[in-house]
Amino acid sequence: MSLDVRTVTASDYPDWLRAVQNGFLTAGRPGEDDVADRLVSIDLSRLQGVFDAGRCVATFRSFAQELTVVGGATVAADAITGVTVAPTHRRRGLLSRMMASDLAAAKERGEPVASLIAAEYPIYGRYGFGPAAWNAVWEVSVHRAGLDPRRSGQPAGGGRIEMVDGADIRKIGPEVHGALAARQPGVVTRDERWWRLRTGATPLSEHDKWTEPFYVVHRAADGEIDGLMTYSADDEWGDAMQPQNTASVRDMIALNPAAERALWHYLCSVDWITTVRSGHRAPDDLLPLLLPDPRAARMITNVDWLWLRMLDVPRALEARTYGTEASLVLDVRDEAGLAGGRFLLDASTSGARCVPTTRSADLALGVAELATLYLGDESVRRLVDLGRAEELRTGAATTADAVFRTGRRPWCPDVF
Repeated sequence: MSLDVRTVTASDYPDWLRAVQNGFLTAGRPGEDDVADRLVSIDLSRLQGVFDAGRCVATFRSFAQELTVVGGATVAADAITGVTVAPTHRRRGLLSRMMASDLAAAKERGEPVASLIAAEYPIYGRYGFGPAAWNAVWEVSVHRAGLDPRRSGQPAGGGRIEMVDGADIRKIGPEVHGALAARQPGVVTRDERWWRLRTGATPLSEHDKWTEPFYVVHRAADGEIDGLMTYSADDEWGDAMQPQNTASVRDMIALNPAAERALWHYLCSVDWITTVRSGHRAPDDLLPLLLPDPRAARMITNVDWLWLRMLDVPRALEARTYGTEASLVLDVRDEAGLAGGRFLLDASTSGARCVPTTRSADLALGVAELATLYLGDESVRRLVDLGRAEELRTGAATTADAVFRTGRRPWCPDVF
């Protein structure tokens, strides 16, 4: 029987969700309440499934997202998630068919980029995606951190840490996150359901067990909340009845270095906590250098995270600001024919103009490599040395690095 690749209906959705769970090795039949809750917030027109004899064997979902770019503006992104192909149906081009359909629809809608978090590195480069922001996790040995146990939990400058509950975070969180999104490249939108799921107001799916975390906020001297942290702790004790507990950060937003320092020092001062795991942070996060002994913070994860795919090069490049004023002609190659061409970029610190051109190119690169450069995380010179970009005019790579690179690395704190 031929495979049926089509848009998912409400009646298909339980089987589609079961296929997603199988694909991510969380097998189980989704409950009726879980299905009903998810359906409220899902755009079924952007769900694709492949059906074999009426059973879903491959899945694909996209949704509307806003992505913060360099300079603080946002662009509409076609966010891709829930991508699976059953082990019984691999190597039949099913993902390629669904991806091509979704990207064509996103381009038709006018979304300049597509985004995803890649579970596996080798998959998405062949569709024109490139890693645009990396993520890191630190493990801190509290005993080695060098903090004064008498003062480490007391913020400087008149600020204070307050313990709150999930309901408070649902009220406070969106505004604090919005302030972060106004300045941090790589941040993506969080909707109301995101906050409800992560504060226990909306039940998780049956295979996920909810444990209530601890919630704290940092309040500056003027009374404004400029940071929040959500964390959990295990219950480990040594043979000599000594606490060996690990605090794991689930979410942490700080709008300035003072709030960041106060939140980390607070967590490292909690009684019985001997180890802190930072959760998802930017690779150049301040955490190690906020400790008297930075060696107490050991990076245990440093991995590609947010992947982007250009769908409209001029609109995407005009949305961000740049490190210096310069003109570059980019020959962008796209095998899928969605976003390739030769473009003149007139960049400046306040914005840019990008238009098609017939002028000789300064740089030639693939659409995936342009995505890797987009948020300022990668070096053009490195791409040239790797053979992933070609310098067609002497000095063009140096100029492009001055144009695209940023002082701090992009960061996406979320998985989607």
